[in-house]
Amino acid sequence: MTLARPEPLAATLRQIERAAGALATASVSRMDETLPWFRELPADQRSWVMLVAQAGVQSLVNWLRQGGSSGGPQAVSDEVFDVAPRALARSINLQQTVALIKVTIDVVEEQVPFLAVKGEEQQLREAVLRYSREVAFAAARVYARAAESRGAWDARLQALLVDALLRGDSADVLASRAAALGWTDAPPVVVVVGRSPGGEAAVVLHGVHRAARRADVEVLGGVHGDRLVVVVGGAVDPLTAAGKLLPAFGPGPVVVGPAVPALEAATESARAAMAGYRAAPAWPAAPRPVNADDLLAERALAGDGEARRILRHSAYGALARTSGELLETLDSFLVHGGALEATARALFVHPNTVRYRLRRVAEVTGFAPLTPRDAFTLKIALALGRLEPGTQGEQHAKNP
Repeated sequence: MTLARPEPLAATLRQIERAAGALATASVSRMDETLPWFRELPADQRSWVMLVAQAGVQSLVNWLRQGGSSGGPQAVSDEVFDVAPRALARSINLQQTVALIKVTIDVVEEQVPFLAVKGEEQQLREAVLRYSREVAFAAARVYARAAESRGAWDARLQALLVDALLRGDSADVLASRAAALGWTDAPPVVVVVGRSPGGEAAVVLHGVHRAARRADVEVLGGVHGDRLVVVVGGAVDPLTAAGKLLPAFGPGPVVVGPAVPALEAATESARAAMAGYRAAPAWPAAPRPVNADDLLAERALAGDGEARRILRHSAYGALARTSGELLETLDSFLVHGGALEATARALFVHPNTVRYRLRRVAEVTGFAPLTPRDAFTLKIALALGRLEPGTQGEQHAKNP
């Protein structure tokens, strides 16, 4: 006949069970005395900590009854945190949770002489130390799961916000979703578009946020098809900030939209950045990142209506509203391949006069004809202005 094996620390466990409430109360009192941040917690969260402490003592009893072996402590230890809502994990960080566990274990250790029956004090003390390690691992698992769940949810919410931004949804929709993500709306705000590096959206966005921390800017992002769209806030120099985010993007062009004062106006920046991204292959030598405004000519050729409007009115229209000699000089300069002497001969003026007028063209339009890129943009602007009726100042250009 085989005799039943006696339960280890049986008498001690019964004493611990009877003292569970008192141990939890003493632990919370010690937390209140030694942890300043704990005193500032709302009453409901403090009560959840009390329940966790009580569950921890009961879990210790169950763990010891299993012999404190590796066969089942993980499941038992994880249950310690099941009594509290997952929201508590967002109010108390992992470092603070470890501090709470340490205080509770310290209180239990101090009570070992009163909890253990004679001769079992050392055995109980060693068991408590082993159990504290299991609970610490359990806390890490709980926070890892919470972070994974939060990361997936954040990725989904950010994707919805990017979709709303690209659709041009109302400012209220953008503000509510951004607020849920902790967006502070620090000006200026720009939208950056490039190729996604591939993989799960949550992993891609983790890379974006890691790069943003190094650049000291706030970001929201979403994977939109094969594109990664990132909203950047608080960057004094948006182009430089976008350069620091490049490791989060895949290969290919990265385009930065114009700066706007707040997220509610970022649809304009997003549209320009998306249009620039589509048109960027037409400029193989474009810098990375590149401003969407530097791609106005390519955007216009790709059919972007806003780029066409800007070039017609801000470039061609601005010249057409002058006396007419600037437009004539620019025309001749472009026809003669950018040669000053040939332009001067064609216009019967001195080359210095041509230089002066070209400087005036740069002042009026913002594009310098002596720069090859700007000369190309001005050439597109002149063609658009003459092809598309309704350009401001067009009639004046025809009848100077």
